[in-house]
Amino acid sequence: MAHHLVDSDETALTALRAAGLRVTAPRRAVLVWLAKHPHSTVDAISAGVREVLGTVSTQAVYDVLRICTATGLLRQIEPAGHPARFECRVGDNHHHVVCRRCQRTEDVDCAVAAQPCLEPPDDRRFVVDEAEVVFWGLCQDCVPAGQLADVYPPQGEIRQ
Repeated sequence: MAHHLVDSDETALTALRAAGLRVTAPRRAVLVWLAKHPHSTVDAISAGVREVLGTVSTQAVYDVLRICTATGLLRQIEPAGHPARFECRVGDNHHHVVCRRCQRTEDVDCAVAAQPCLEPPDDRRFVVDEAEVVFWGLCQDCVPAGQLADVYPPQGEIRQ
């Protein structure tokens, strides 16, 4: 089950207090903005927060992201070769699919309810608490016209 801790200004306030954090306008704005724009980069978050609050330094946004990630309110993902991205969906072992062309990033739920991806194939003397899987490909907007039908034929049609 997904954990979307923040989806409004009111839940941002509650989440910050529950995490033992002081409630500030930048913290609330970052959480609310990210709830509506998951998988955003620091630059995108900064621009979005400035639209709401006016002047907010990029350093202030970095500080909010750091403290909110450290307290578990946010999750940071770092797909190889891409800038770090942040999201409010935390604590459910979901994964991501990333478009190689436009960098669109979407959530992918763990394929099996038992979360077999949390168990390494052999005993390496680790206590594993999270698996990070990133699927790579092209989103439907970036696949050349007609090619998506080759990959995903219409229902009932068998590809040979």
